[in-house]
Amino acid sequence: MSEPLVVVNCKTYASASGLASTALVDALAKVNSDGVRLVLAVSAFDLHALATAHPRLEFWAQHLDPVGQGSYTGWLEPETAMERGASGTLINHAEHKVDLDHVERLLGQLDGRIQTCACAADEAEAKALAGLAPAMIAVEPPELIGGDVSVTSADPGIVQDTVRLVKDINADIMVLCGAGVKTGEDVNAALRLGAEGVLLASGVTKASDPAAVLQDLVDGARGA
Repeated sequence: MSEPLVVVNCKTYASASGLASTALVDALAKVNSDGVRLVLAVSAFDLHALATAHPRLEFWAQHLDPVGQGSYTGWLEPETAMERGASGTLINHAEHKVDLDHVERLLGQLDGRIQTCACAADEAEAKALAGLAPAMIAVEPPELIGGDVSVTSADPGIVQDTVRLVKDINADIMVLCGAGVKTGEDVNAALRLGAEGVLLASGVTKASDPAAVLQDLVDGARGA
């Protein structure tokens, strides 16, 4: 198995956007993440500044559109994102849903140059996305996102079933889980259920001591 993956999605939280994102990432950069792959999915506005300040960290876009460089006002086009430091992207997050055609066209345009983590609300959506062969699929029941109960305890079956369904289609796709993940024990439980990592946001970005929380998450991943 490859290194377990911890993806922190900054969303547009005030504590993780703009000038605040600099202090947050400065703190997170001090976490000892040896043996764990740590990724920060940041605002498009912050991507270049953060990637430049912390070249040893891995940064993703939170969303990209399958458009080229040209007359696409307001769209997030991939070439500039990559040029500005994105080594991957989320797509189809519960807060920014797109159709399967959008995902398929984006994957074709990226052609494996950066990794794509497609988000799924349930097993059926994960199965459909697996047929498009993104690098990763993250299953996140929408009703648990931002809550205090981790998917690993609220609905462990969705994690196990998603892993099975996705791996039956394409064993090379990494499967992550998210929604309510906040502690090292949550991460440890996710890995025991067969996931290869977690996707989370508020547990880190809204914490009073985000570096301590992230260190706990990383330690939980190591202990699986």
